[in-house]
Amino acid sequence: RTAGRSWFHARADRAGEAAMSRAEHILTELFASADVHCDGRRAWDIAVKDPRFFARTLAQGSLGFGESYMDGWWECAAIDAMVFRLIRAGVPSQVKTRLHAAAAWAASFLVNLQTRRRATLVGRHHYDLGNDFFAAMLGPAMQYSCAWFHGTDDLDEAQARKLERLCRKLDLRPGMRLLDIGCGWGALARHAAQHHGCRVVGITISDQQARYARDACRGLPVEIRLQDYRDVPDTFDRVISVGMMEHVGPKNHRHFMAAATGRLSNDGGIFLCHTIGNPSSRRWTDPWIARHIFPNSLVPSPAQVMRAADGLLVLEDAENLGTHYDRTLVAWEHNVRAAWPRFRPRYGDRFLRMWRYYLLSCAGAFRARDIQLYQFVFAKGGVAGGYTRPHLPAEAVEANGHGDDAEITLTP
Repeated sequence: RTAGRSWFHARADRAGEAAMSRAEHILTELFASADVHCDGRRAWDIAVKDPRFFARTLAQGSLGFGESYMDGWWECAAIDAMVFRLIRAGVPSQVKTRLHAAAAWAASFLVNLQTRRRATLVGRHHYDLGNDFFAAMLGPAMQYSCAWFHGTDDLDEAQARKLERLCRKLDLRPGMRLLDIGCGWGALARHAAQHHGCRVVGITISDQQARYARDACRGLPVEIRLQDYRDVPDTFDRVISVGMMEHVGPKNHRHFMAAATGRLSNDGGIFLCHTIGNPSSRRWTDPWIARHIFPNSLVPSPAQVMRAADGLLVLEDAENLGTHYDRTLVAWEHNVRAAWPRFRPRYGDRFLRMWRYYLLSCAGAFRARDIQLYQFVFAKGGVAGGYTRPHLPAEAVEANGHGDDAEITLTP
């Protein structure tokens, strides 16, 4: 029996080695088709530290690829450049695992992953990691969404320009009431109150965000609520959602648009939806992102957004700013690395590998135009006389108080 077991184990080992060799051959050829070489010398080449990486990635797709990086099985000096090349060459679509896709597809139909109870999971898992950590990554603006690098290379200035442009797209005027759905750390609410004279209600499902935002907006006509978007009873002149629709889920897209429409008090009221977007409609998210970064999330397509708004709102304007997100993510990753000595004792190095992979792989995906950043401007009943996309001055100067032509200081 002992001899039999030895023969069996030896045969199993040989079969395992053969499978690993086959996986290595397949992935090496796929990566080479994207000009990414294993153990090459360029910044975007992959240095394999553990040969189990090949079989794990081939078996588990993006989940195995990302988790094997977290475990130190491979290194790459320029993850963003590597991911850009892989996506442009179509490699991810050839390594998808049918099991994960089928399970996610079934779950999206059978279960509402974004009920009121489930919706709070992303707040606890992600947004409550620590305000000091996000402050180090995001900078003084505390804006966890795509910056607008028009006329500047500085992240903080680009975020300030984004805030001002959003306010101008909303056509805010003094005395208006604004609802900010998913208000984050309160930067937009503060900007709208300080520079546009608005009264703002911001809602979030993150306890830490709510506490930070209340302090940041102290003394301003801003109310920050720990509240689900489905539970807001008030009406407003304007509604905005920045980086929130990604957390709504396909079963709730229509409810989300209906809630935004219902919160607008008058015809002509504007709802601005700023969201990451997929080029095609899907019902599940990347399994690595879903497990480690944004549980129960789904990036909608323009078609899904428009279907949700069908018959409720008039689309007045749409803009794709996806290339700006590439630069935003690279800047955030730089900030995280610079601040890491402060956070290593709390989070550990595996967290840093996870976070860098998240930021840089997403930067590569935006650079490859695999995901986009959309700003949809809707109006309840349409804007009388039509809507005109606003102009933002190329230079930041002091406000002079001359109505729509006022030039506003763009400091966070």
